[in-house]
Amino acid sequence: MTEVPFRLPAQWLAPYDEAAAARLIERFAETGRNEARLSARPAVAAMLAAIGGNSPYLSDLCLREAAVLSSLIRSGPDKAVAGAMAELAAIPPAARRPVVASGLRRAKRVVALATAIADIGGIWRLDKVTGALATLAEATLRLAVAHLLRAAHGRGELNLPNLDEPAQGCGFVAIGMGKLGARELNYSSDIDLVLLYDPAVPVYTPQTAGEAMGAFTSRLARDLVTLMEVRDSDGYVFRTDLRLRPDPAATPPAIALPAALTYYETLGQNWERAAMIKARPVAGDLGLGTGFLEAIRPFIWRKGLDFAAVADIHAMKRRIDQHAQSRQAASRIGAKKGGGSSSAEDPVARIAGHNVKLGEGGIREIEFLAQTLQLVWGGRDPGLRVATTLEALRLLARTGHLAQRAATELARSYRYLRRVEHRLQMVADRQTHTLPDTPVGLAQFAVFMGHADVAGFAAELLGHLDQVGRRYAEVFGNVSAGAGEAGPALDFSGVDEVPPETAATLAALHYASIPTIVAAVRGWLAGRPRALRSERSRDLMAQLLPTVLAALARQPQPDTAFARFDALVAHMPAGVQLLSLFQRNPHLLDRVAAILGAAPWLADHLTRHPAALDGLLSPDEEPEPARLLRARLRDATTLEDVIDITRRMVREEEFALAAATMDGRLDADSAGLRRTALADAALSALLDPVLADFRSRFGRVRGGGMAVVAMGKAGGQEMMAGSDLDLMLIYDHPEDATESHGRAGIKRLAASQWFVRAAHAYIAAVTAPGIDGPLYAVDMRLRPSGNKGPVAVSLRSFRQYHATSAWTWERMALTRARVIAGPPALRKAVEAAIEEALAHAGEPARVRSDAAAMRARLARELPPTGPWDVKLRPGGQIEVEFICQTLQLVHGAGHPEVRSQITRVALRRLADAGALAASDAETLIRADRVWRTVQGMLRIMLGRAAQADLPEATARSLLRAANEAGAPAVDLAGLRLTLDALAREVRALFVRHLGDITG
Repeated sequence: MTEVPFRLPAQWLAPYDEAAAARLIERFAETGRNEARLSARPAVAAMLAAIGGNSPYLSDLCLREAAVLSSLIRSGPDKAVAGAMAELAAIPPAARRPVVASGLRRAKRVVALATAIADIGGIWRLDKVTGALATLAEATLRLAVAHLLRAAHGRGELNLPNLDEPAQGCGFVAIGMGKLGARELNYSSDIDLVLLYDPAVPVYTPQTAGEAMGAFTSRLARDLVTLMEVRDSDGYVFRTDLRLRPDPAATPPAIALPAALTYYETLGQNWERAAMIKARPVAGDLGLGTGFLEAIRPFIWRKGLDFAAVADIHAMKRRIDQHAQSRQAASRIGAKKGGGSSSAEDPVARIAGHNVKLGEGGIREIEFLAQTLQLVWGGRDPGLRVATTLEALRLLARTGHLAQRAATELARSYRYLRRVEHRLQMVADRQTHTLPDTPVGLAQFAVFMGHADVAGFAAELLGHLDQVGRRYAEVFGNVSAGAGEAGPALDFSGVDEVPPETAATLAALHYASIPTIVAAVRGWLAGRPRALRSERSRDLMAQLLPTVLAALARQPQPDTAFARFDALVAHMPAGVQLLSLFQRNPHLLDRVAAILGAAPWLADHLTRHPAALDGLLSPDEEPEPARLLRARLRDATTLEDVIDITRRMVREEEFALAAATMDGRLDADSAGLRRTALADAALSALLDPVLADFRSRFGRVRGGGMAVVAMGKAGGQEMMAGSDLDLMLIYDHPEDATESHGRAGIKRLAASQWFVRAAHAYIAAVTAPGIDGPLYAVDMRLRPSGNKGPVAVSLRSFRQYHATSAWTWERMALTRARVIAGPPALRKAVEAAIEEALAHAGEPARVRSDAAAMRARLARELPPTGPWDVKLRPGGQIEVEFICQTLQLVHGAGHPEVRSQITRVALRRLADAGALAASDAETLIRADRVWRTVQGMLRIMLGRAAQADLPEATARSLLRAANEAGAPAVDLAGLRLTLDALAREVRALFVRHLGDITG
């Protein structure tokens, strides 16, 4: 065998998990004779060990792309990346969608593997790593856009001037923002895009001209996002974010050029100016994108600061000063002007759970520093108008706007923190920036960063964080010095200082950060938020101020509640309507204040989606969701209308349900039933329009139909806020209906292909991103064969699979299966097939043993995330469900009446049938209610990650709900003791009915 020309670095990272490292080396060697020889080389073995022992994601990638890895070892990452890009470039835009999608994902896998090895081994510098990732993103976007444009031409929706180069003169462009625009993509990054189209470009046909143009370009945008980010058996390309477009809460995903120009000329904000520093046309009509950026150049780079801009920068300076002061007081990372690191905390404890992007001393502070200095000086000095952070730091130092030593330190820290960010994301291909918060996790990650112990890593990281924090404070202590002299500062009465009466009133209301409150209110009354730009909206706000401040002051932490209300004001698309509602409905303001005070997650949701407030104005007793949705859908004329109306209603009702649960008007059982009824209505309402749209393009399969089966929490009618939908799609058609038929010229599909593609269209509608996010997140892993199987399965295949191949856990999952949509006859047939599968679950002893083994595996692979993880904890919700599902399988064959998708109902039925002692059933029913109550309340208030120490207002709501659910306690410590005791009872019942959990 010839020598390996690719010289690997001598020092590769040691593996944390030596067993996993050995497995990767062994499995790679098993892929072929050459691979066995390669893996025997010390440097190669060290590389494989480093990957296999530290990154499950890269380990899997190495095995999936073993041939690429072999070539990479021999020839280096440059050749591997070049080969992947050449293969991508060879795919014609006119290729079939599956070919394009597969090619995009193949390129992503290869480049991800090559850049990871180049990064971990120190073979490439940071700019080459991020540049390679950005080049991949740009190339995949260009192919995706060209393919979608070519397909639209083929459907008669566009008349493109050059079919060989579909993007040429097409009038549609993707502007890369953020790290994509700056060619600084991180390893597992989103790509931020602004999609524009020029309605004046003569490419639109009668189908898409005029008013239909907006719908067409919106669909094109959604198709682009779907093609890029939907996961399939080949993986995904890039997660795609369109929220940096103008006014994302009120605009479609693709913006008309005139509307975008008008927006930036009249309504653009300073943060949007900063975002546009990095903007770059990356796909589609690049000339259109270049022209657009040239047109808004005066918006980005202002020759002089007007009064509003001066006030914004001065206010920003004060906020940064306050932030620096709080950092000094807290000594979180020891950032002190002229000072050193604090030794009051253990270094390892200080970095645990730290966010290296958004946290103090992190990447965002460096970027914010550079972009703000560019905004201040770039209007006068065009040489500062660069996109990359490192180049901006260099130029700012060269022009004297940043000390050379500071620029050097910040650049060094930036490179280091980006390396940490990349390692975090390489572990499992997650877009995370947060360090592990456990000793084991930190120790493991320290090894991946090349340290022998976590103490060394902590010291190195804290050195950079402290350094960035100091430079951040130093620089912003001088930004816009003297800007306040351009005009008087704003306050309630229009004078510089806080009026003593105002300060006294705020102090009496128990506000602590009075200058912060006054500064924010001045901003409101000055019309700085978009919603307060009209005189009427400002007058309304002035009238409401005493009521607003009093309502927020009644919360346990008034300053926190005020800050969240300020964020809500900043995100409101319009002010007059909402403020008028507050004025006429004081109770609504009280409810909003309670949410802002007690539920950070819900408050954040409200900030992102202010329209959700409409749900709080609905009467307590509304029509059932299906009827309400049908009424609203009368206004729908297109599939896009159906999706948008459905999404909006779900957002409103979900928020209302969460608010009602938080303030005690709904318990976990009632909220679960109502939330599930809402999901049922939405899924049912979408099915027929999606299939009708699909039939218009591909004809129909005679006598065929598709049914939607809900599983998991949706099947059990126990959905919580933010629950994913576990779905299974089952279709059936006559055996002699082998392909679709339709009008002349329509494309025919084989029957199975028709239903699989129709299923994809349906899931795309359910998960389509909109201004309020997707309708629902969908998980289809419970379908036969899981992710390896087709998205839709035929009824015959379903029956055969469960008759011959199904696992016990799959039949356990079927106990919660509920058919919610589809033709009546097919629904009955699917229900019968589910009953048949459940009736032949297998020998009871084996079912119990399989269930216990599955729980043991989950205990190993998915340990609880903290003291409030009542789902995964020993004796938690998952064990209640396992007991219920297993006993239904064991006893349901002879007594089908014991079965129910609802856990509490099934437990009662098992007790009534004598299959479960009444006392055991009552214990499990109580545990089921308590676990869902605790999990649901924490989900509403804090999201999915509740920390051990809960905010005071959150604790109050949780204690009230837990007491009502059957877990009495007077404080959090007592509640945890109560939950621990209940968990021990559940675990004892699990062992008694299913068997001991080992391993």
